[in-house]
Amino acid sequence: MDVKSFANRTGRTRTQQLATDALLAAMCVVLGFMSIRIGNIMKISLEDFPVILAALMYGPGEGMIVAFVGIFLYQLLSFGITATTLLWVLPFVVVGGLAGLYAKKFNFNNEPKQILGVFLVSEILICLLNTGAIYVDSKMFGYYYPTIITGMIAIRMVTAIGKGIVLGLISPPLLKTLSRVTGNGRRAIK
Repeated sequence: MDVKSFANRTGRTRTQQLATDALLAAMCVVLGFMSIRIGNIMKISLEDFPVILAALMYGPGEGMIVAFVGIFLYQLLSFGITATTLLWVLPFVVVGGLAGLYAKKFNFNNEPKQILGVFLVSEILICLLNTGAIYVDSKMFGYYYPTIITGMIAIRMVTAIGKGIVLGLISPPLLKTLSRVTGNGRRAIK
């Protein structure tokens, strides 16, 4: 696809889109470092927030790109490259893709109920996929204890639901403003 057809289809040039993706990926990294950690088992962070925003505004491809670049850089800067680095990136890439597919398939129009639903489902899915990553990582590196998986899942799930509600409630005005500022008027809130 050439630049002219991309700009005609979205109203933005590919350079503008790449700059937006880079900014959102950088936000993932910063928000990852601003997280609250409870041992090695639980982390409360907002690093998925820019991923879901990108997916809702621009679709599955951009959501996955922002997730991969942002979370990979965060993992690289935090832990270096390990055998499970990509495993920790995968939940965010999956959610970026699924949230974007939902927005594309169901003609997402930034209604508050839709946004709340997307954030709730996304947070729960990330929690479940990260729990799977913890299991694989703990088995590979020899720190597996059953309580790591089963003992913390209820607390992690409550945290995910709480995060989903909060992010889902604060996102509608933010998405409306971002749609206006970035020129993504095709999904502007009515």
